[in-house]
Amino acid sequence: MSDFFPILRFDHLEFYVGNARQAAGFYEKFFGFKPTAHRGLETGSRKVASYVMEQGTIRLVLSTALNSEHTIAEQVLKHGDHVAVVALEVPDAVAAYRQVTARGAIGAIPPTRAEDEFGVLRYAAIHAYGDVLIKFVDRQDYRGVFAPEFQPQPAVSTDRGVGLQAIDHIVSNVELGEMDRWVQFFTDTMGFQLLIQFDDQAISTQYSALMSKVMRDRSGRIKFPINEPAPGQGKSQIQEYLDYHQGPGIQHIACSTRNMIETVTKLRQAGVQFLHVPSNYYQDLTARVGNIDESIERLAELGILVDRDQEGYLLQIFTQPVEDRPTLFFEIIQRHGASSFGEGNFKSLFEAIEREQALRGNL
Repeated sequence: MSDFFPILRFDHLEFYVGNARQAAGFYEKFFGFKPTAHRGLETGSRKVASYVMEQGTIRLVLSTALNSEHTIAEQVLKHGDHVAVVALEVPDAVAAYRQVTARGAIGAIPPTRAEDEFGVLRYAAIHAYGDVLIKFVDRQDYRGVFAPEFQPQPAVSTDRGVGLQAIDHIVSNVELGEMDRWVQFFTDTMGFQLLIQFDDQAISTQYSALMSKVMRDRSGRIKFPINEPAPGQGKSQIQEYLDYHQGPGIQHIACSTRNMIETVTKLRQAGVQFLHVPSNYYQDLTARVGNIDESIERLAELGILVDRDQEGYLLQIFTQPVEDRPTLFFEIIQRHGASSFGEGNFKSLFEAIEREQALRGNL
């Protein structure tokens, strides 16, 4: 296995939103992200306002259009607030762009050079599923706070957030019959490899099902699970997403923590709402997953799920959608050696999601 070009890490995720100032307040209050940079009219940006929010190595960029004819405004009207750009830091953005487009990717932003007194930032982007862009960012010659046009935001608090550390994986939903096309896309254009796959027998309930394949780069740091709906008696969570997002896109962002109990406690105290896990999930949990370091009683109080694979165990929990549309949500995950994605929790997770779908009248 070898990538066609090296990827250093997730650089940032850019959200297109209706009001970036208010979205920044939401992610600061509820999820513990801190504003570190800003662009807008006062910094010379005449078309877009953006707030850079950071915690651990996670960087979110919340962008809003300053007029209704801008692409961001058009996409927000269609999708609601959503993740529009997945940015990957690479040693050479020009070389990465040339590699992927030579192998069939469609260019969205040609190699671009942005410069200010802090140096030169180079970037380029390609089209992925739906309206999502994959952006390649080269920061080797740039020492500014984020990018040209951005100015640093003064710190107003010493609070270190809720303990989110890094992006573990990013999950997308695509239409029925399209999953294998995008698996092939990542294989052919970026040299990714299929890590694991789940069929509709593994991920199903009485009412709905989905199929999923996980793609990853050579380092294993960049992981893109891709879901598609499978036929069932009711509407799957994937189809509900596709209906309200009006097409394929990013369903959820999994963020890692080193202390799940502390992180989830802080998130709940801040007002973050999570999917409900029934108490009987925790009956005989030790028999199912073996001994773990955490208190089962405390996990039950917080609604945290547990699963084990051959390499260890993991803890995970899923938020309610963070938009009015039942689209984008977050996963919080702590890995104790496990490299899997919580297959043993799929049925419990699906049933929890279906309870919420039923309340929305969408099951």
